[in-house]
Parts: sequence; C-alpha cells; structure tokens
Amino acid sequence: MTLRSVERSELAREAVAAARAGGEVARRGFAAAKSAAHHKGAVDLVTETDLAVEALIRERLTATTGLPVVGEERGRSGAEGGATWIVDPIDGTTNFAHRHPHFAVSIGLVDAADEPVLGVVYAPFADELFWTDGDGAWLGDAALAPIRPVRLSESLLATGFPYDRQTNPDNNTDLATAFLMRTHGVRRMGAAALDLAWVAAGRIDGFWEPRLKPWDVAAGVALVRAVGGEVVDYRGERHRIDAPSLVAAHGALLAEMLDVVREVRYRWEVDLPTTRATDE
Repeated sequence: MTLRSVERSELAREAVAAARAGGEVARRGFAAAKSAAHHKGAVDLVTETDLAVEALIRERLTATTGLPVVGEERGRSGAEGGATWIVDPIDGTTNFAHRHPHFAVSIGLVDAADEPVLGVVYAPFADELFWTDGDGAWLGDAALAPIRPVRLSESLLATGFPYDRQTNPDNNTDLATAFLMRTHGVRRMGAAALDLAWVAAGRIDGFWEPRLKPWDVAAGVALVRAVGGEVVDYRGERHRIDAPSLVAAHGALLAEMLDVVREVRYRWEVDLPTTRATDE
C-alpha cells in the first residue's frame, strides 16, 4: 500500500488525536504509577496505565482508520501486511513508574515495506506534540527547521542502555564512554522516542542505542528523516524498524559517530574473552 500525501495528512491527524487522548490517560495514571508497576524482566516494567493507553489508542485507530495496529504490550491486531500502526503507549515506562515525568506516547505508521511514513510523539507533562505527515515536521503548530550540521567535538548526544545490560557484556557502556570523551556531553533520558523527536527539533544533535524495538523508534525515525536527518544501523546501512541498532543525526555528524562505533565495537570484539566448552 502506497500512501498519497493527502492520505498521510488525514492519518496523521487521527494519530495526533489518539496520542493526545492517550496522553490524558497517562496523566491521570501518573500519581499511582509506581504501585501499579509489574516486571516483564529484571528492569523492564509495565504499568496498568501502559495497558490502558494502548487499549484506547488501538481502539481509536482501528475505528477511525481501519488499519492494523502493533503495540508494545498486546502485539498485533488486524491483518498482516500493508500499512500498520506501531504504538508505544508509554515510551519511558521506567521513568513513569518512578514518577519521573519524562515519557511520551509514540505512534508511528509504517508502509508495506516497514518504512516509517509518519509519526507522532506526545510528551503529556510538557504538553509537547512532535509530529510528521511525511511532508514536513512540526512541534505543535510550529514547523521544525531542517536538521543542522555540527562536528562531533561540538555536539550534544543522547543514548540509552538495553534492558539486559546487567547480564549482556554488549551493554553500550564502552560506546557511551567513548562519546562522552569526544563531545560536549552525552545525555541518558530514558525515552528513545523523545530522544529522536529532540534530534528532529534540534535539542540534541545525535542519538544512538542498541537493541531497540519497532515501537521505540517508528515515530521518531519518521520525524528525524522529515527534517533531513539520517537514521542508520551500526553498519551504516539504512535503518529498518527491526534493526538491532540505531544511529540518528545530520549526515556529517553521523559519519563521525559511525567512525567511533566501528572503532569501539572492533576493540570490544577483539577484547571479548572467548568462551570455551569444558568437559563438565
């Protein structure tokens, strides 16, 4: 299914309305979030509010657009193939569960080739709505400017760390240290969708993270590309929503970031002890 510009614009309006409605549910659930949190993994949380927001968004988008939905908490509803909504009801659930207000509702739409074609990232407590219909990008009603070039040595970057960081040695700490020493700073804010939206808005210059999920990135990737930014994987190939790694920035900065990724990951792979089988 190839979406025409007018179709994308109409779908973006529906996604904006759904994100705002979901954000209102998130605001109401915020005070009780910590007591309602459950563990999906050692440090991977889900709250009753995640489930309520996803249910509302799923119902609204299904009713208004008829397109299938893939959500973080409840998986797919609707047929395979064609354009599909990708929903993270609360990106930054750990923040939310600890009553830290930096979190967002994220709604992306991918086409039949799984390419993000529009996206909405709504931060309820800041009441900031970042959105793109594929033909432009906005913060509320204000158009976002094209992404600006900046050198790595003068950049402010953001990242995150995977949920299995306590047990998996490939946990992003080496890359974080390397970038910290080469930039003005590295921020870890705990919501990948907002990090990507902030790259699109020029608040941070670049973002990288391993092992993100499609619902973490679909909307944000659309936003970054809508303002002329590039999003690739650690190999430098065009990012797909199921890719195991992500780097987003202006092309010139992105090239410098990839040089660091290659350097550090090569050293990490060389230094990693070899696991040998035993006779036990």
